[in-house]
Amino acid sequence: MKNKVIETIKKYGLIQAKDKIVLGVSGGPDSITMLDILRQIQEEFDFEIVVAHINHMIRKEAIQDEEYVKKYCEKNSIEFFVKRIDVMSVANNRKIGTEEAGRFVRYDFFDEVLKQTGSNKIAIAHNKNDKIETIIMHLLRGSGLSGLKGIEPIRGNVIRPLIECERKEIEKYCDKNKLEPRIDKTNFENDYTRNKIRNIVIPYIEKELNPNIIETIDRLSEVVKKEDRYLEKVALDVYDKILIKQEPGQIMLELKGFNEQDEVIKSRIILYTVKKLFGSSQGIEKIHINDIIKLCNNNIGNKYLTPNKKIKILVKDKKIFFMAQTKDP
Repeated sequence: MKNKVIETIKKYGLIQAKDKIVLGVSGGPDSITMLDILRQIQEEFDFEIVVAHINHMIRKEAIQDEEYVKKYCEKNSIEFFVKRIDVMSVANNRKIGTEEAGRFVRYDFFDEVLKQTGSNKIAIAHNKNDKIETIIMHLLRGSGLSGLKGIEPIRGNVIRPLIECERKEIEKYCDKNKLEPRIDKTNFENDYTRNKIRNIVIPYIEKELNPNIIETIDRLSEVVKKEDRYLEKVALDVYDKILIKQEPGQIMLELKGFNEQDEVIKSRIILYTVKKLFGSSQGIEKIHINDIIKLCNNNIGNKYLTPNKKIKILVKDKKIFFMAQTKDP
């Protein structure tokens, strides 16, 4: 298990010498295994760790979880940070689900600890099963190719050292090393989609259809990653060729060059352009992309498309204008 984590770190370049890493540790099997292994190898790889634990104040056992992680850190002389926050109140105030609220407060706290300690990375204990569950969730929601990549080993300053380890391996590691992790009983309740996939869908597939479904979907995600990277490269190359002008609040593309592309590349160019303009392509859905492609194909001059309140698209003078709502061509 430890060797597998080391291989993952080397394979994806997750950790470099002199890194200082904030470990998000709940006290469950995944996070305590991550902490235990990274603690053992930090001298060999020459990096530092600190631990951040957030108490969501939902479960009555949460205080015991907090104490468990704190004692582990005290025993091993690891700097420990904790925050208690009422996630249910956050969810109600923001009018979002408790899962989303929990994710928001966790990452917000991890960023806070990162800045406070002068760290440069955050380690999260997602494992291979989490990755496969995410892929199935995306599949059920009608995701495109990108959604089938699942959880990435590294994204920005967030790393996932356990991403190639299965849950059963982690549980064996905890038993062998007598870690006695905290168990969140809500993981066995099927109120959420992820829990239904974890507790019902995957076990059924393993028993009735394919006992190696975790590995099978993982291989699929690796193929998807490679193809997605290739298509992204093609789209960026085309974008560079058809880019006429880029300025604050506006990007102009050559209409003819855009229309010559396959629809897959057109879709990626649209998303990339919007992201380039606003820092995110959130809010641009498949229906908006189809409308933009249709507008460009028809070459309808002086007609605006406004997919959301931030952006408007105009085809004019053999150009495509992507603009902030306040900008004019």
